[in-house]
Amino acid sequence: MIHHVQLACPRGSERTLGDYYGGLLGMAEKAKPSALAGRGGCWFEAYGIELHLGVEDDFRPARKAHPGLLWPDLEGLAARLAAAGYPVRWADDELPGLRRFHTDDPHGNRIQFLAPRR
Repeated sequence: MIHHVQLACPRGSERTLGDYYGGLLGMAEKAKPSALAGRGGCWFEAYGIELHLGVEDDFRPARKAHPGLLWPDLEGLAARLAAAGYPVRWADDELPGLRRFHTDDPHGNRIQFLAPRR
C-alpha cells in the first residue's frame, strides 16, 4: 500500500498549488509536520489519496512520470479542468475496465485521473 505520491514544484508556488489542488480539484490541504514545513511545498488529500508537492530549486516538470489518481466524478473533473483552461487529454482503451485522462498541473507536471467504466 502506498502512503503518498510526491511531485516536484518550484519554490514559492504554494499559493498557485493551493488554488489548483485545493480549489479546482477540491482536495483538502494537509498541514505539514513542523519539522518539514520550513522546506516549502504543500500536501493535499482526498478520496484516500495523499499528494505531496516538494520544492526543487532546479525544478523541471514531470512530463512522462505521473501519479494515476482514482477519482469518483471523472467527467465532472474533466469539465472543471477544461473550463479553467487546463488541457484534458482522454486516453485510449488500453486499460480494460477504466476510463482515464491526462492533464498538467499549473507547473506542467503530468497527472492521470481514472475511474472504473460503468
